[in-house]
Amino acid sequence: MKESHTEGARVYAELRGIARAAEMQELARGTGAEAVISDLSLEFIFGKVWGRSGLDRKQRSLVTIAVLITLRQTAELQNHFRIGLTNGLTHAEIEEAIVQTAPYAGFPAAWIAARALKNVERDGKEDVGENSAGLTQAGI
Repeated sequence: MKESHTEGARVYAELRGIARAAEMQELARGTGAEAVISDLSLEFIFGKVWGRSGLDRKQRSLVTIAVLITLRQTAELQNHFRIGLTNGLTHAEIEEAIVQTAPYAGFPAAWIAARALKNVERDGKEDVGENSAGLTQAGI
């Protein structure tokens, strides 16, 4: 396994939790497009991009949230609201990011994001990542 893949699995576990990281690694070991996308996600997105030192994770979350609002990627946006909370963003900061995107991405995109945040609030934070304790036991 490449070093960036291992690093990506570690970062993913910190952001989404050990169980989700194990699921992602299992998908990456499979076959077909889903396996390739999972592998690339672990290696590139989480190993090489999220693992960089230029921005802290809270800043990376804000950038990612803004881009996903602009692209109207609601399901992934909900994931990244949870990741942002794990990375130390407050609910108020996420709301402010939504408001900030409205004049640039459009009010419909901001409206969709506001509703997505409500869904995350309603569902609770059960899906947020865990701290790094226990990653070694999980083989990550």
